[in-house]
Amino acid sequence: MTALVDAHDVVLFDLDGVVYLGPQPVPGAAEGIARLRQRGVRLGFVTNNAARRPEDVAAHLQELGIECAAGDVTTSGQAGARLLAERLPAGAAVLVLGTDALRSEVLARGLTEVDSADDAPAGVIQGYDPQLRWPRLNEAAHAVQRGAVWVATNTDSNRPTERGLVPGHGTAVAAVRAAVTVDPLVAGKPATPLLLEAVQRTGGQRPVFVGDRLDTDVAGARAAGLASVLVLSGSHGKADLLAAVPGQRPDHVARDLRGLLEPALTSTSTDAGAVAEGVEVRLVDGALSVDDGLDPRQQLAAVWAASRLSWAAADEGRTLDATAVLAATPDVP
Repeated sequence: MTALVDAHDVVLFDLDGVVYLGPQPVPGAAEGIARLRQRGVRLGFVTNNAARRPEDVAAHLQELGIECAAGDVTTSGQAGARLLAERLPAGAAVLVLGTDALRSEVLARGLTEVDSADDAPAGVIQGYDPQLRWPRLNEAAHAVQRGAVWVATNTDSNRPTERGLVPGHGTAVAAVRAAVTVDPLVAGKPATPLLLEAVQRTGGQRPVFVGDRLDTDVAGARAAGLASVLVLSGSHGKADLLAAVPGQRPDHVARDLRGLLEPALTSTSTDAGAVAEGVEVRLVDGALSVDDGLDPRQQLAAVWAASRLSWAAADEGRTLDATAVLAATPDVP
């Protein structure tokens, strides 16, 4: 059996919604990652969160029963520090808004930290900091106004917690942007530097990125030229997949990361609609339908075939009714 992963030499994983959900592992994640390692596949773990060191992320994954070393982790802090180092001379002064983890990445790049815009920083790097105080935003704005290169580790507008959504780091970036006339260079997804950093660190020639969001994970992978797999174990589900816009359409879909160990789903157009895994999705008068009684794998195939038909129609300015397919695939999130 040829598995989806066999076409790739490196698998890069998003974390939240792919490997874990809050404090708990995604069901089957530890098993799937162990089986991938047994096949000799190189793995990397990618996060937009610059507040934690790679060592901290690796320790968290190990607590969940997932083999991981610090060198397997790439953070937006690492990518952001590289962005600055590529644009500034060695030893340049940088104003750091973030945790000690981000500060360490900046110093590791041979840059020097300063504490005030009055210290004439050549760069500003802004990362998530749960202890952020308003005067730090003022200093960042002053430094950017005076010409400092500005890097944001990510611009996520919100982030999930056990109690619900809360403002993300992007809101702090927006606060600085309100007082300046330039946009920051962004390291994290859907911008490309984070994923390109991960590819460079893993040495991948045929990498694939696995994520649970179309707007950040898939969009970022496509922008970086990586193949992508949308897993339906986190934020986005089958209805989102059917409605995916150009630039956010994955190359593959799987129920969870264990789908990498299964054959890739393919869809073929027919006169009546499309077929995937022997499952026919019919298109009649703008409506999609599929037989009932499908097993979970067949249901996923039906969703994939319906998605391909929906995308083609959308590109022609048409909208298909997929209500019947959604109803006939209850085992697909």
